[in-house]
Amino acid sequence: MRIDVFTLFPGLVDGFCSDSLLGKARDNDLLDLRLHDPRDHTSDIHRTVDDAPFGGGAGMLMKPEPLFASVEAADPPRPLFLLGPGGRTFDQGMARELAELEGFSLLCGRYEGVDHRVRRHLVDDELSIGDVVLNGGEVAACLVVEAVVRLLPGAMGNAESPVTESFGASGLLEEPHFTRPADFRGWSVPDVLRSGDHARVARWRHAQALHRTIAARPDLIDARGGLTDDDRALLEEFPPHPYH
Repeated sequence: MRIDVFTLFPGLVDGFCSDSLLGKARDNDLLDLRLHDPRDHTSDIHRTVDDAPFGGGAGMLMKPEPLFASVEAADPPRPLFLLGPGGRTFDQGMARELAELEGFSLLCGRYEGVDHRVRRHLVDDELSIGDVVLNGGEVAACLVVEAVVRLLPGAMGNAESPVTESFGASGLLEEPHFTRPADFRGWSVPDVLRSGDHARVARWRHAQALHRTIAARPDLIDARGGLTDDDRALLEEFPPHPYH
């Protein structure tokens, strides 16, 4: 997959995407990450990429010329998303959609935003990571890249992980997990997980995922059409394991 990121701080994105699974994905040619600095397409000695807004107001805006020139020179894969508050909220469903593509691109804003002609005539859409304000789009770009790339075949060591984790195939939050030692400071691993009964373990895990989702994110239960009769039976069979 090719992902192009347009940013005034390419080192921020490059550093984040050079370690752990993202770094391995790049080393194994699963991810072709290309970073572009609009400052490379300025024409003045100061490499100016911002200017005051017409009509006055606080802050500065990113100028259209360097952004258009940078994108046109790179000929990036489309769609090209502007990272900003007005777009579709990025979620796991959208991550899966983007993971099906051969590539896409991200434009990171800075200052008070970008010249509106960039939004209207250069990018294809706007993408938001939620109702929060950041200094720029770089952190958001890293979030999107990681969420998408980890879904690519071969990017994770365990192919089942994206299926069983939160927001996976079941549409539920994950159940609690435990590892050795079986007893830590008097807190014991549930007996069912040490029983060797894999079918019962699977039922317990699904029940705990249901309990957790009902308590923390009931909207996800509604989104999957409510509880089935089997779900209700599991909830009765296994009481909720405490989270706090």
